Amino acid sequence: MRKYELVCIVHPDLDENAFNGVIEKVKGWVTESAGTVDKVDVWGRKRLAYLVRKQREGQYVLFNLSLPATATAALDQNLRFQEPVIRYMITAVD
Repeated sequence: MRKYELVCIVHPDLDENAFNGVIEKVKGWVTESAGTVDKVDVWGRKRLAYLVRKQREGQYVLFNLSLPATATAALDQNLRFQEPVIRYMITAVD
């Protein structure tokens, strides 16, 4: 298992239930692929440097994950097609 950090920028207009639903979906995908979510840190709403999908702001979330190296491709594909996720970045932490 390798350690990863996943930073997601979620659509700013989501209500609290929808926002928590996105976080729970990500946690579910990680546990389905035999990984664990070590920590979830909600950074809150921040202004973006430039327009992304016609949005000037986004809600930032940092996930600290432990995943098998082969599971990152599946997580990447799931996040790519998740409509409320504006941007995301998965990085390995060593």
